[in-house]
Amino acid sequence: MKKGSLTTTFDYTMVRVKPFAAIRPPKDLVTEVAAPPYDVLNSEEALAMAGEKSLLHITKPEIDFTPIADEHAQAVYDKAVENFKAWRKKGWLVQDPKPMYYVYAQTMGKRTQYGLVLCAHTDDYSEGIIKKHELTRKDKEDDRMIHVRIQNANIEPVFFAYKDNDELNAIVAKAASGKPEYKFTDENKFVHTFWVIDDDAVIARITDIFTHDIDAFYVADGHHRTAAAARVGAEKRSQNPNHTGEEEYNYFMAVCFPQSHLAIIDYNRVVKDLNGLTEDGLLKALEEDFEVSLATKPRCGRPAKPYAPTGLHNFSMYLGDKWYSLTAKPGRYDDNDPIGVLDVTILSNLVLDKILGIKDLRTDKRIDFVGGIRGLGELARRVDSGEMKVAFALYPVSMDQLIRIADTGNIMPPKTTWFEPKLRSGLAIHELV
Repeated sequence: MKKGSLTTTFDYTMVRVKPFAAIRPPKDLVTEVAAPPYDVLNSEEALAMAGEKSLLHITKPEIDFTPIADEHAQAVYDKAVENFKAWRKKGWLVQDPKPMYYVYAQTMGKRTQYGLVLCAHTDDYSEGIIKKHELTRKDKEDDRMIHVRIQNANIEPVFFAYKDNDELNAIVAKAASGKPEYKFTDENKFVHTFWVIDDDAVIARITDIFTHDIDAFYVADGHHRTAAAARVGAEKRSQNPNHTGEEEYNYFMAVCFPQSHLAIIDYNRVVKDLNGLTEDGLLKALEEDFEVSLATKPRCGRPAKPYAPTGLHNFSMYLGDKWYSLTAKPGRYDDNDPIGVLDVTILSNLVLDKILGIKDLRTDKRIDFVGGIRGLGELARRVDSGEMKVAFALYPVSMDQLIRIADTGNIMPPKTTWFEPKLRSGLAIHELV
């Protein structure tokens, strides 16, 4: 890697990371401060959940107004700054004495994923070393950018993946064998465990491994926060005539997991009408491109047992009160096309667009999306209630597919990936000064 004057081009081919002195809650307050991320709760849900010390007063400060205020109002942004300062003054958030790395583990059922909490470089995003698989919306970027700018901090982390490295895995495993700094179970029964890596030699080695051996980060969750962090870094750079590239504002907080630890959950679709077709008409139309069979139906007065897709290119459909199996026929997709082979693409092209007339998943009000964490029963409930007419469940995208798409510079269709558990906010905050 080459560094020179301010006008010299940086020649990096691996990711750039650094430790940081996290702002975080004392051990005895962590369960009161830590909160779900800002975008998984609406304002009413946040108000109902937020205790006195909850980070939700900082990430969703509209709840501090009666009635709940517009989250984009200037007074709400000002309240976020006021609350962040107050939390620090009261000792509910305290900064560590030196830059360190942290290990953050999440357990859902029998599966535990171990991530490193670190700072990534904003230039790696603009240069494509931090790779995305989704498009972002400017309005959501703008909102997250305002929050980073006014707080001068990354209050919530982004969620990255990287290709496994044996030595990093061993370092993380050793750190996680010690006594945790935090360990608690959230309202969803997910366990969150957090360790501090304060050994200077280990810190230096982690930095060295990423700098020389890890060639990319992959955005798993947090595309808008990543884009916003990069924009704030560029903004601060333009305002600093003495910019060197090593200032804290060039970095933003991420929790980075090895690829092998992560599993993507299905992201399913429900549709409000059949585009003028009867149920029998839809089934007949589907037979052109799919092998269609009845999977389960109601028995003895009990609802039909949910049918889950069995593999790639197999879909489940809930229509009426029955579950159907749909298997795409050969020749209806291209296994050599990283986007065309995705089940979300197959369903969008051959069903949602071709039969149901849904052209734009981002804007069409006739379709909604249901994270697989809610279960197949939620799809049936939405249809049985009369709110929706038909539901489709998809086999989950794999991490290999996500990485292939990101590596080839492609973009996944909307609402393709769902990661769970979500990162808990408030375990660490990164200040940009």
